Amino acid sequence: MVQPFLKEGERLDDLQLNGLKIIQKPDCFCFGIDAVLLSDYVRVEKNSRIIDLGTGTGILPLLLSVKTKAAHITGVEIQPDIADMAKRSVEYNKLSERIQIVESDFHNAADWFGTKSFDAVVTNPPYRKVGTGLINPSDNKAISRHEIHCSLESLISVSSQVLKDFGRFFMIHIPERLVDIFYCMRKYRIEPKSMRLVHPKPGKPANLVLVYGLKSGNPQLTVEEPLYTIDYKPGRTGDSYDL
Repeated sequence: MVQPFLKEGERLDDLQLNGLKIIQKPDCFCFGIDAVLLSDYVRVEKNSRIIDLGTGTGILPLLLSVKTKAAHITGVEIQPDIADMAKRSVEYNKLSERIQIVESDFHNAADWFGTKSFDAVVTNPPYRKVGTGLINPSDNKAISRHEIHCSLESLISVSSQVLKDFGRFFMIHIPERLVDIFYCMRKYRIEPKSMRLVHPKPGKPANLVLVYGLKSGNPQLTVEEPLYTIDYKPGRTGDSYDL
């Protein structure tokens, strides 16, 4: 069953969750712990419609299909070969009725799906501005790590467009971009409601941050207790009704 789904240089990785597997290519950008952390942070109501902007190989839709009771999850990916891997992973896991992968620039999401069409946005975007850090010679990895096809502001702007009023926004990013993140969220009417800093271990500076926002929400930010990845055990469910 596996061989027809795989192309040259690809592998099938076990996600250790309800038998899910994902197609990845080692010389492309493979998912890391940030995607797993974000999937555990997401809280949506039953039958929600979720969109993942910049889905990569589809890791977040796959994880959220188990960790939430969302009715449907859409993943948008601009890179054709990466989107193709995501589509084949969805097919392999027999999740085509719940997950759709769209090969497109997410800037077109409002045109594709309509404004105010989703209950939640999730995103694990490129962390680095172009011109900062080292650019990987592999195009796939550079696009995944640097804001080549998008900026933080354009991502949050599109998120606001496709979110319903009081829709939920979930993102993982890096702490040094927090000022930019909160500025853009408020600019586009997504009120920051909660954040959680992620540290490699106690005594080490945070290297990631989880952010939750509510479109048209009232001002009130909760800073959650730190999370240490050295102790991290994934697997929280993602259903809640009190955010």
